[in-house]
Amino acid sequence: MEVILKTAYKTLGNKGDIVSVKAGYARNYLIPEGLAVVANVTNKKIAFENAKQVAQKKLKLKADAEALLPLLRSAKVVIAAKVGEGGKIFGSITPLQIAKALKAKDIGVDHTKITIEDPIKQIGNYQAVLTLHETVSYTLTFDVVPA
Repeated sequence: MEVILKTAYKTLGNKGDIVSVKAGYARNYLIPEGLAVVANVTNKKIAFENAKQVAQKKLKLKADAEALLPLLRSAKVVIAAKVGEGGKIFGSITPLQIAKALKAKDIGVDHTKITIEDPIKQIGNYQAVLTLHETVSYTLTFDVVPA
């Protein structure tokens, strides 16, 4: 029996995939749990349209991510932090603070897409990786200065 997956299922496939499973598995588990629908002509047409929309959305997200690259390359990011003895920062610099510093320069990047290798607890020059899209990433260099 062919079914269309409504959600990604690790042993079967991704959302929108048409997969062949045993009839009992489909009727007794996948369909009642809302994980799949029967792959009839109407549902296949809907799944095909949804797949086209998802592909267009992915292309738009990639184009938006690539449009941010020139802005990121030209931006000089400086984060001011409260400092104690010996140049140590009270607390640490987080991806959220980097996102706020970018937002101040009119560059919108979600803080969940920013990765810092080690905690930043000193004044200095650092790097963070911005994963803007699955295929688009950028290594941002920024300075941490005393407030």
